[in-house]
Amino acid sequence: MPAKIVGLFVVSGLAVGSLYALGGIGLVVLYRATGVLNLGAGAIGAFSVMLAWQLDVRGWPAPLTWLAAIGVATGLSLIYGRLIAPRLAWRDPVVKAVATLGLALIVLGVTAFLWEDDVRKFSLPTDEVGVTILGLRVTVTRLIVACAAVAIVVGISLFLAWTRVGLQMRSLANDRDLSALLGVPILRVETQAWGIAGAIAGFTGLMFGDLVRLEPTIITFLVIPCIAAAICGRLHSLGLVLVGGLSIGVIESLMTLSPTFKSVRSMAPFVIAALVLMWMQRGRRPLFAGDQ
Repeated sequence: MPAKIVGLFVVSGLAVGSLYALGGIGLVVLYRATGVLNLGAGAIGAFSVMLAWQLDVRGWPAPLTWLAAIGVATGLSLIYGRLIAPRLAWRDPVVKAVATLGLALIVLGVTAFLWEDDVRKFSLPTDEVGVTILGLRVTVTRLIVACAAVAIVVGISLFLAWTRVGLQMRSLANDRDLSALLGVPILRVETQAWGIAGAIAGFTGLMFGDLVRLEPTIITFLVIPCIAAAICGRLHSLGLVLVGGLSIGVIESLMTLSPTFKSVRSMAPFVIAALVLMWMQRGRRPLFAGDQ
């Protein structure tokens, strides 16, 4: 098979993998601060990109549609994080995760009610502009996604390490009860974490709608490979989440080239996450010991 064709699939895989990584980063940031694995992130992203598409159809300037989409995604996340999540703060992690699944079903139901199932297309102006890298044409949209994933990893890592709010989030991740005794404003810090996660979900939804497919159900369930990427980072390391997401995207893309494996390419996130977990368990460490 020509190397150029393989290169094109690798580039495509890196772009989609960057989206998996972005989604995983949002999940990890929220989990580290609140202990909640947000299964509703995909549905929030799906609603946001559908809103952007609708506003674009009505003639809104493109930048305003993007800002509105990210703003609504942030708002939905904040509403849940402020009104519902605190009531479940002392419940088991599984209960909290299942509650966000309920959020996902509600948001997906509202999305289906507002927009009938139909063939749609969402595109960004950067899709029409490309650069040549190693003989391959890469759209600026793909470059933006890849750069955004790296930038968000660096930015959030610095935020957690050097800002007061970031330190408070890390404190909550280590010991919620002790943090409360030390005067950390738990509700406020957790609300801020939900806001950050919502903004990331909104941006990720926009990019998914452009690079993958503008279909709410598909975008909603793309949270699954995002969770796999988060697991690669043990729900703790943002750098490993980035590597995991990129790996999943590339492997999925390359599997498309094989008549044998392309029909099972959707298994790639689960297989990679399972292999990573097995490797991490070789020393008999707790599965998610890094978030304690």
